[in-house]
Amino acid sequence: MSEKSIRKNYLYNLTYQILTLITPFLTTPYVSRVLSPYGVGLQSFAFAVSQNFALFAGMGIGTHGQREVSYAQDDRKERTRIFWELEELSIISTLVWLVIYITLVMVYIKNHYTLFFVLTLNIVGVATGNVVWLFYGMEDFKRIVVRQIIFKILDVIFIFVFIKEESDLALYVFGSVFFSWLISVTLWLDVRDYVDWPDWKNLNPFRDIKIIILLFLPTIAVQIYTILDKVMLGFITEGTAESGYYELALRISKMPVMIVATLSSVMMPRIGHLFKKNDVEAIHDYMYRSFRFAWFISIPLCLGLIAVSDNFVAWFFGDYYGKVAGLLKISSFILIFIALNNITGGQYLIPTGRQNMLTFTLMIGAVSNFTMNLFLIRCYQSYGALVASVIAEALVLLSQLYVLRKDFNVFKILFSSINYVIAGAIMFAALSSFNKNLPANPLGTFTIIFSGAAIYFGVLLILRDEFFLTNAERVFKGILKKINRR
Repeated sequence: MSEKSIRKNYLYNLTYQILTLITPFLTTPYVSRVLSPYGVGLQSFAFAVSQNFALFAGMGIGTHGQREVSYAQDDRKERTRIFWELEELSIISTLVWLVIYITLVMVYIKNHYTLFFVLTLNIVGVATGNVVWLFYGMEDFKRIVVRQIIFKILDVIFIFVFIKEESDLALYVFGSVFFSWLISVTLWLDVRDYVDWPDWKNLNPFRDIKIIILLFLPTIAVQIYTILDKVMLGFITEGTAESGYYELALRISKMPVMIVATLSSVMMPRIGHLFKKNDVEAIHDYMYRSFRFAWFISIPLCLGLIAVSDNFVAWFFGDYYGKVAGLLKISSFILIFIALNNITGGQYLIPTGRQNMLTFTLMIGAVSNFTMNLFLIRCYQSYGALVASVIAEALVLLSQLYVLRKDFNVFKILFSSINYVIAGAIMFAALSSFNKNLPANPLGTFTIIFSGAAIYFGVLLILRDEFFLTNAERVFKGILKKINRR
């Protein structure tokens, strides 16, 4: 596939990610008021528990499948074998973990049975719907994005029509997991475009079990300092409000990083395909450009979120969520680290078969995060959990850069951020000077956002940043071409 196809796939994915950025602005103010901090925290806690079981049911099969399919883009027979063997393994694993989940819920959960049983759909979806990896591996992003957009819109409509009071919490959670499940289920209609009906007698679902487990270890490590944070907050603070504050701050800060994560999801199968062809030069070219893009996007988003947090939280979440503003200022730094970690880990180490190195670096973050949580959550509650998460992500990045020091010029990666640090610092200083005089309403928030964007891009223009100018020119020419066609 050409570089043009990469841009198309990125734009497809970016379209959906933009939608996921917009929809919380429509639903979160409504949901946070209807469900209250208690309801939001309970939802966060229950969802985190079910996600852990869904995680183990999935076993990292999707990541392994995407990589293997990217290797077999030109071999339909091999793709067919890969797909059906992994599907069999998914069904077996899901049944085991579903039984364990239901048993533990019946034994240990004293209240909110309905909520936890609704979330069984999270686990069931691993076996019945998780075939997205096949299309990612084939770099067919259009079909996935179209379904994601349709069901995301239906989910938003569902929320406003059916969620009216705090007692609708279980219904709210049902809508969330049900529409996500439908995205993957409907993809089964198109599976036959890439795979044939298998020869069941010759399938061995446990053929790659050792590789899958090794590839699954990084996922477990990541979950320790993401989902487990919420679970630890729920138990240590003996309530759900702190989990609610933490969930909202982390959700807002992580939404913009989807822009960079979108690039990684597009580039992973491409890097895997190039790795199979041993095209090292092309891999390096793509990687350095990806790092530059990550700096270009993550630095202004991080500093912009800090600058806008007080104004934004005041009107967006309501009177009971003042603490989220302070949490958002801490969690914003996660943006930079996750953006870069997506490139070093998901975009490079996994498709090049170095998952052991990825596991090692993520375990450094997981162990440090878990250890810090034990002390910081008791002393500082949700603030402590976020500080631990930020430090853990930073340690993961540093360790991954160390691992890749022989593959890439680390100083080149770090120094490629200079223009964006300068532009971001000037933007932040300017926003801080007039931020306090703006009203805490949507107009004030969007004034800060658009002013920040104008200042940031203006400084890059003055600095004559090559990456910015090249891509701005490409976008401008694309717009002109479409206008001329019309």
